[in-house]
Amino acid sequence: MNSTGTAKRAALSIDIGSSSVRASLYDTSGEAIPGAESKLGHDLEYTSDGAATKNPEELLGLAANAVDEAMAKGGGVEIIGVATGTFWHSLLGVDENGDPTTPVFTWADRRSADAAKELRARLDEDAVHRRTGCVLHSSYWLAKLAWLKKESPEAFGNTKRWVSPGEYIFLRLFGEARVGTSMASANGLFDGFGRRWDDEMLDAIPISEDHLSKISDEPMRGLRGEWAERWPRLADVPWFPAVGDGAASNIGCGCVGKDRLALMVGTSGAMRILWKAESVEPPPGVWRYRADSERVVMGGALSNGGNLVEWLRNTLRLPEPDEAEKLLAAMEPDSHGLTFLPLLAGERGPGWADLANGVVSGLSMATEPMDVLRAAMESVALRFAIIAEMLEKASPGEKEIIATGGGLINSPAWTQIMADALGRPVKLSNVEEASSRGAALLALEKLGEIEIDKLEAPPGETLGPNKTNHEIYENALRRQRRLYDAVV
Repeated sequence: MNSTGTAKRAALSIDIGSSSVRASLYDTSGEAIPGAESKLGHDLEYTSDGAATKNPEELLGLAANAVDEAMAKGGGVEIIGVATGTFWHSLLGVDENGDPTTPVFTWADRRSADAAKELRARLDEDAVHRRTGCVLHSSYWLAKLAWLKKESPEAFGNTKRWVSPGEYIFLRLFGEARVGTSMASANGLFDGFGRRWDDEMLDAIPISEDHLSKISDEPMRGLRGEWAERWPRLADVPWFPAVGDGAASNIGCGCVGKDRLALMVGTSGAMRILWKAESVEPPPGVWRYRADSERVVMGGALSNGGNLVEWLRNTLRLPEPDEAEKLLAAMEPDSHGLTFLPLLAGERGPGWADLANGVVSGLSMATEPMDVLRAAMESVALRFAIIAEMLEKASPGEKEIIATGGGLINSPAWTQIMADALGRPVKLSNVEEASSRGAALLALEKLGEIEIDKLEAPPGETLGPNKTNHEIYENALRRQRRLYDAVV
């Protein structure tokens, strides 16, 4: 209850990420309600042939359980709307009954790399990039659909509609799938200027608009059957179509203008600018999606971020995280003699090399596990330095860099490496779950409760660059570029 004796009003945010599913409550000012949250971890299913998939029913079950827990912790809070956010680019097929015909193929699934290569041979990739904001790459839908049609013709033929994970959840909850502008804009089939499905992309498969969901940012109401019984408090409130996790992260950490640059390291990594614009032609090397019908988001993404550190923790004899953090902070920059290409999950930005793999050069009998960890963290920072160069050409001008995502928020040492590699101050975000909060803010804005552009981002600690270290990293970046050119 609030001071007037009425129930506190809040938005419920469901955030489906690559490594966890969260549900959290946010009050009408956009602040998280303490304790009213749930976080359930999960793993993608990787195989040696490049697969990175997820069972859609498992995602639905995790989301439902997270909602149960968050609402129970929130007590008698009045839910005025439900926000959803999911990882971008992933898809699955459903049949005429709405049952899955495929697993969820995530952005990290690289099996369609050859299909992307074939598409580049018959389509004008520069024109595709200008219209859709996406390149011809295995992380996007076009290559995945072309690969599925060839490799799994039965599943392809049995599919009535291709959807994102958020659409699938809406299909189960409401009996109808709807895709928001944000999710549509990042799958590679969306005309960013016409705000509709792109005819040339559909013809390249071919599929028709009937195989895709209606594009709409309007919320849905009226949970059906078992879901209305399970969540009577949510049955008739507006549920907003999913937004992309990257766009939501920018909004959640306060990076909502051209003077702020979001630097995110979670499972993967990204550097993004978000601002209000009708349409923007993306420059070479960077992608362009949308947060909603008003806001463009532009940037570059890495396939390896926190997942690289986690892989090293599982593979090498590394100290416990707290001890490793102290050792990292005490190490000198680029003192390990290693040159690392952090491409274990392939490459999106900055070079979009579908079939690239990780490389470590300079290993010796003196190399210690902490040397490899430090080299890996530095290598990710160096890839971000290249993306920062591209974004500076796309959007010139001084920008405040805001660091978000568990990889940086939980590691000041890695954030300092980022500042030194970029040669610019990096401010740590005080928002623990930026994607979850951003989705909630978008919903609250549409409900008329807030104006996102007028909100102040919670201040955080700023880590400034060391000039000497930056010069060392400039030399390390030249070595990394040479290694990339030699092997990729």
